[in-house]
Amino acid sequence: MIAVIDYDAGNLRSVEKALAALGEQPEVTRDPQVIRTADKVILPGVGAFGDAMENLRRFGLVEPIRQVVEKGTPFLGICLGMQLLFESSEESPGVEGLSLLPGKILRIPPQEGLKIPHMGWNSLQVRPGARLFRGLPEEPYVYFVHSYYLKAGEEAIVAATTQYGVEIHASVERGNLFGCQFHPEKSSAVGRTILKNFAGLGQ
Repeated sequence: MIAVIDYDAGNLRSVEKALAALGEQPEVTRDPQVIRTADKVILPGVGAFGDAMENLRRFGLVEPIRQVVEKGTPFLGICLGMQLLFESSEESPGVEGLSLLPGKILRIPPQEGLKIPHMGWNSLQVRPGARLFRGLPEEPYVYFVHSYYLKAGEEAIVAATTQYGVEIHASVERGNLFGCQFHPEKSSAVGRTILKNFAGLGQ
């Protein structure tokens, strides 16, 4: 069973539907026990970094998230869910993230001709051997919606990058922890493959 964490941060149903279409049995939940016993866990999300961290604390979800990550359960953060895995965000100064991975979330710098938020399809430069991207063509196209981007603290965890005025760390991977700044559930066949690869980890 794949637990999809519900912390009032939106985007749950599209992730749930995408997983169900792959034949998985997702469970949208904020029950700590369901999260702890899940085979895999997804933290989706759209919205503001500070509000999201406040909700995770309010629903008592920070500790269960730390426990499943520590236990080695495959864990995927999507969009805001990926940003929360890191230390802090310029969007919410003074708010500490989950700090499960090293790095900071920065605002995409304004540039002439560059629309913010960044909305649309971009190609990825994928690191060889990145597990979420198995079976995909070189430079796959995926769908982004965001105003802030990850600057990872360690190059070794960066699984894919894209360019949008700056180099954006678009996907990360370390052990059982994965993150996508883009939305696999809205990225057509490429996104389905990414979710399928995540669902198949350890099988």
